[in-house]
Amino acid sequence: MPDSPTLPDLIDMQIRTTGPMSVATYMGLCLTHPHKGYYKGADPLGAAGDFITAPEISQMFGELVGFFVVNLWQQMGQPKACTLLELGPGRGTLMADMLRVACRAEGFRDALDLRLFETNPALIAEQNARLEAYDPNWIQGFDTVGDGPLLVVANEFFDALPIRQFVRTTQGWHERVVGLLEGRRAFGLSPTPLPPSVMPDAVADAAPNAIYEAALAGTEVMSRLAHTVSTQGGAILAIDYGYAMTQTGETLQGIRRHAYADVLASPGDTDLSAHVDFNALGDAAGKAGLTVHPLVSQARFLDRLGIGDRAKALGLANPGAAADIAAARRRLTAPDQMGDLFKAFCAASPGLVPPGFSP
Repeated sequence: MPDSPTLPDLIDMQIRTTGPMSVATYMGLCLTHPHKGYYKGADPLGAAGDFITAPEISQMFGELVGFFVVNLWQQMGQPKACTLLELGPGRGTLMADMLRVACRAEGFRDALDLRLFETNPALIAEQNARLEAYDPNWIQGFDTVGDGPLLVVANEFFDALPIRQFVRTTQGWHERVVGLLEGRRAFGLSPTPLPPSVMPDAVADAAPNAIYEAALAGTEVMSRLAHTVSTQGGAILAIDYGYAMTQTGETLQGIRRHAYADVLASPGDTDLSAHVDFNALGDAAGKAGLTVHPLVSQARFLDRLGIGDRAKALGLANPGAAADIAAARRRLTAPDQMGDLFKAFCAASPGLVPPGFSP
């Protein structure tokens, strides 16, 4: 019996059959192909995987996000039923740390309706092992989030959603595509220029060779969640690397085994991501009726929530680990580490005051 075609074979076959594909289509196949996509394979996290996220660096990150969540629940009057939804929960580490703190608040555990949006079978198993006591439910779409207030947490989720790329030429804007050149995958341009009116005002007059990345999938997810929150109450917290205002610049990158990798070389075996346009997410949330709070750096967000005091307390309780705790805090908050590159975004029901987003 012949071996089934690999994901690179399937992608090349589709290009030969139907022509070059958009960058968004290529990313979608690489990351979420039903059987061979990157996020359908083994656990990509940790030292043995391709990258390490903030919750894996220190429990402090999740504990402070747990305080953020329970504070908003209290501001909403401690509703008897409240859905907490995490997008892309990884190994469940962030949520486990969050709930260890949040469930100390009287009534929160009884109100909790925990939902997780995840597609990786290996990670779902790890999430279940860590979170089974909280009766989690895994969802495949955003129409099954309950009827009560909704609190959404998304750490390094939006950067992994497919983007489209457009290149400014002397003839106007053209979409960037993935095709085959002498049998090898290569970038090219669609021959048909786009009407100038379809480009955001912020980039419409960009210089030749400028690249604009449109995260249409991300804004669609934000729009759908924001409309639910607008109707039912709640907030959306997204922490990711990105930029505050819509701009040009190529940020699509591949990561494999903690090193940069060619985004076209190994479909399905390489993590693909792009910086998040938080301005576009804010526009989507604002149109749904939410209050979009000023974007802050991850460092400022964690500092305002008390990471300094938490690190000190952990160091006193575990003197043998004090140096590791201090190093973890630095990695999360130092400007040359994750502190400035990563941003915290919050859109919430009018009247809520999300902790960490104001002095």
